[in-house]
Amino acid sequence: MAAALRSAAEITELLEGWLEADFSFRKVGPTAEKIAALPAADQDFILDWVKRVASSNLEVAWQFARRAPALIGGMDRRLMEAWVLGACDVYDRLGLRHALTVMEEADHFAERQLEMTAGVLFEDVAGVLGNFVRGLSGRKLAMEQAKAVHTDTEKIFLPGVLARFPSVEDNFKLAKAMVALLWAQTRFGTFRADLTAACAGFPDSERALKQLHALETLRLTACIARELPGLHRDMEHLKKELGEELPPGWARFAERLGQPEADIEDSLTLLGDAYQLPDFAPWCYQGELKPEAVAAAFAARRDKEKARLRVKLGELLDEHTRHRKPTAADAEGPAEKTFEAEVNDEEGRLDMELTLDGLPIAPPEDVRQLMASIYLDFGDIPPEYLVPAGDGEYDASLLGDQHADPDAVWQGTYHEEGARFYSEWDMGREHYRKNWCVMREKDVVPVFDNFHRQTLDKHAGLVKHLRKAFEAMRDENRLLKRQSWGDDVDIDALVEAIADARDGSEMSDRLFVRQHRAERNIAVAFMVDMSGSTKGWINEAEREALVLLCEALEHLGDRYAIYGFSGITRKRCELFRVKTFDEPYNDEVKARISGIRAQEYTRMGFAIRHLTDLLKGVEARTKVLITLSDGRPDDYFDVYRGQYGIEDTRMALIEARRAGVHPFCITIDREARDYLPHMYGAARYIILDDVKDLPFKVSDIYRRLTS
Repeated sequence: MAAALRSAAEITELLEGWLEADFSFRKVGPTAEKIAALPAADQDFILDWVKRVASSNLEVAWQFARRAPALIGGMDRRLMEAWVLGACDVYDRLGLRHALTVMEEADHFAERQLEMTAGVLFEDVAGVLGNFVRGLSGRKLAMEQAKAVHTDTEKIFLPGVLARFPSVEDNFKLAKAMVALLWAQTRFGTFRADLTAACAGFPDSERALKQLHALETLRLTACIARELPGLHRDMEHLKKELGEELPPGWARFAERLGQPEADIEDSLTLLGDAYQLPDFAPWCYQGELKPEAVAAAFAARRDKEKARLRVKLGELLDEHTRHRKPTAADAEGPAEKTFEAEVNDEEGRLDMELTLDGLPIAPPEDVRQLMASIYLDFGDIPPEYLVPAGDGEYDASLLGDQHADPDAVWQGTYHEEGARFYSEWDMGREHYRKNWCVMREKDVVPVFDNFHRQTLDKHAGLVKHLRKAFEAMRDENRLLKRQSWGDDVDIDALVEAIADARDGSEMSDRLFVRQHRAERNIAVAFMVDMSGSTKGWINEAEREALVLLCEALEHLGDRYAIYGFSGITRKRCELFRVKTFDEPYNDEVKARISGIRAQEYTRMGFAIRHLTDLLKGVEARTKVLITLSDGRPDDYFDVYRGQYGIEDTRMALIEARRAGVHPFCITIDREARDYLPHMYGAARYIILDDVKDLPFKVSDIYRRLTS
């Protein structure tokens, strides 16, 4: 059905309402007349976006309304959406003044027509390319957005948009080629030499670095041709499309650097001759070399990786000593042991082997990764790295990645160091607010008291019942119907088969049922509301339910994690670790359950998104997210209170289901029927009339969700 054309008066009335013209004294009449002169489809497009943007900021919406009529005739719709959303994102991050600057740069967006119609966005391809590079040998490299294409040997940096070609397909191939070349720099030793020092002796050190980069591009492109021939064909296609060829005088360099044995030293040897030639115009996938960023990353990991490897080797030595028979040499006293490492770097794969006292030691995967990372930096494993660390030689707290104290950042001027960011769905804008929620994980402060024992004594009868129920769940058989063989006849299948035979159709042979014991392969995350409204008996019921669940789950053997959530405003979203998936149910976890206390407010979207990410990282056939809450999404003096929070939570749950996670909510909010069906769906929640029933109901719900 065609859209109805609106008059200037109708549009004026809409704009006055959305832009609060009576209070701001904006004269919307002339703008309404310009919009009224447009086709109905263009009117709807502009008015829809004015309404959406006005939910974030009236001035940004007004500036869009003023400019849009003149732009819509010659500007692609996708481009206009990118322009206005870009302004909204800038408003979120930097404020109104910067957002208005973006609104004034509409002509700049028009110039980027190709970029916005055929370009590939970093946020769309980062996941795919991240998986691609993780499948290659060498150090694990993270993907991050930046203006310049480069690597610091820890991360690969790509721009927000790539649009050198008129088709999305070729622009994606370009992004993949860039990633492959940056990976090759780390994998095939570009940074094993001091590139800055190597170029310092030339009259123009920056130009020397660019010529060296060209030499390395020739060498690494040849490496990619051997390792990834299909991708290399795409790279050659991209160069051909852009008319990029080997410049005069460079053929001899390409021949020498194309040999399998060529390395960074060969490029350095040829640099003097290459410097005498005209500048090498960078190929489309070449990016930049940033030695200073590489040096900073290397300095940050060098000592840490040495310490980590030596501590791991110390653990391997202890295990080896415990499991071997004593020898005569042992009676003479302990002698310093040193491992020997052998690296097999052939056909593009890195294989790490360890020996001790002439005996092979199979290194665990984390040790293999450490050795591979060290090998990439040095081209070998230095002997001093292979000496096992003694007890107490390193401070254990210094071996992990250091993060800012989650509480310390709130003292004094606010900053976001060490935080993780999550987008949030803005129902008015009908789009995400990018990196809107500032989230930190914290450990629940453990309380070593008698709560665990008191709970087990209080619910002794229920504990026995739960254990039996969960043991039965573990051992239960499932009845498989319509099998070609089995223990009994499937009556339903038999009736259908007889009916088919009477109709002249072919009769199925799947006429039996049989018992089958299915192996459980389940991961469950419990998301516990720690908002201020749970203070008192609700908090106690939550903790009791968790104690009983943990006792039962230990018998069942399913992997499970427990996290609490709370916060105050989008800038202080907190997730509290009670038990991680890899953590055993020990005294520390029991004390953390006892230490769960009411905190601030109930901003839920970030918590669902974070736990969904955690579940995505767990290998399991069935993944479940169970929320224990006492009320609707809420936050302090914030638009999140009300329908906005409900819609963001609903969108986070939709994202979870798309990721293969099954969400479920248990609440004691008697008004929950007003919003939970909309958020979770009719069959994905339960409302308890009495919080005291929580410990009794959780097990039944768990069985229903995971059986």
